[in-house]
Parts: sequence; structure tokens; C-alpha cells
Amino acid sequence: MIVTEPLVYESEIGRFEGSVSWDDAQAGPRPAVMIAPTFKGQSAFETEKAAAIAALGYVGFAIDIYGQGKRASTPEAASQLMAVLNDDRSRLLAHMQLALYTVRQLPQVDETQIAAIGFCFGGKCVLDLARSGADIRAAVTFHGIYDPPPEAQTQTASQMPAAVLVLHGWEDPLAPPADTMALANELTRRGADWQIHMYGQTGHAFTNPQAQSPESGMFFVPKAAERGWQAMTNFLAETLVS
Repeated sequence: MIVTEPLVYESEIGRFEGSVSWDDAQAGPRPAVMIAPTFKGQSAFETEKAAAIAALGYVGFAIDIYGQGKRASTPEAASQLMAVLNDDRSRLLAHMQLALYTVRQLPQVDETQIAAIGFCFGGKCVLDLARSGADIRAAVTFHGIYDPPPEAQTQTASQMPAAVLVLHGWEDPLAPPADTMALANELTRRGADWQIHMYGQTGHAFTNPQAQSPESGMFFVPKAAERGWQAMTNFLAETLVS
């Protein structure tokens, strides 16, 4: 049975509230997958993904990137919350590092087998964690944002151990082809084990059934969503010991 519970965690940088999911019939520690949210913050979307991750045999941890109670109900409010971390990538990374520390303390988790996935803004969060040299096995971004933090320009190959999978809509207006190529060049320079899967006729937010704005380039694409999830499933099976 998949169990899902809220998880409050904190440090001197703040108090956060996510959710954790696991299969209660499975014994012993197992790999964990952190799920970083869209720009609206932790929500039912990420909680559902955590439960789906748990059904694959992992612990799913839907993290809180903004702080307890900081959630957005409109794009305008979400943009304001996101801007705070976009303007301070060190703070963004600190939030990700706290989530990583937290998941490693869970009794259900094998602390040596951690991956992170992220959606939209969460994709940027996951990439920044991988860029930092964090000891995680894998990072997966779904329709993410690719601009690196300033310090990434000088980092070397030995500092990025995570394997990276990028799941990308070719027509994504928030990550145009030039940005995608720049990310590929960055990952190559860093010596990362990387893959980029590009989906044609696909824009931003292609995994989200609530995204229904083709004119703005943000729309749900069921086939791309299915292909992306399967690619992620295969990638986690390769990089994590389950």
C-alpha cells in the first residue's frame, strides 16, 4: 500500500512542508527520489508524482522550495515567489540542499541512492543541485529552465557526479533551442553523463493536464508526457539500485 504523509522540515534558513510517499509493504531502506515543484510551489501535482514514484519501488519526496505556507494560486503570485530564488541562486541551492539532507534522514531511505526530478522551475532547481556537485545519482528535468547560476561558469568536470536526463519540448518558449544547446555544451564541459530527449510539436508544461494555452506555448501533450515518464523510469532503473 502506498502511504503518503506530510513532512515538515526546517533549519536556520526556514521552515518547509512537503510530502513523502512510500510502499508500506516494502521492507528495508530503498532509493529515494526528490520531486521539485513548478513555479507555483509544492501542490497536489507533485504529491501525486511522489506517490507514482513510490509505486515504482522508491521513496518519493515532494519537496517545498519556497517555505511552509508559501504557495501561489495565480501565475502572478507564482512569478513573485520564483523571482526571489531566481535573484538569489545561492538561496535556491540552500533550499535544495536542506531537502536533500532531510530525505537522507528518513528511515525508509538508502541515503546513498538519491535522485531528483523537477518540473518547470523545479527543473532549474534540480539542475542547480546537480551543478553544485551534490552527491546524488541522477537528476531529471521535465520542461525545465536551463540558465546556469553565475558560479557554474567556472566549475570543472570533477564537480558534477550526477547523471542528467533532460526531457524537453522543442517548441518550449521558455527554453528555446539556443538555451538547450547551451545546456548541452555546459554539461559536456562539466564531463557529465547526460541525455537530452526532445519532443516535437511540444511546448512548455507538457506533463500538466491543467496547461491549456497553446497560443502561449504552454500546453499538455499526453504522448510526450507518457514518453517522458517512461524515459525517467528507465533512467532511474539504470542509475539507482532498487
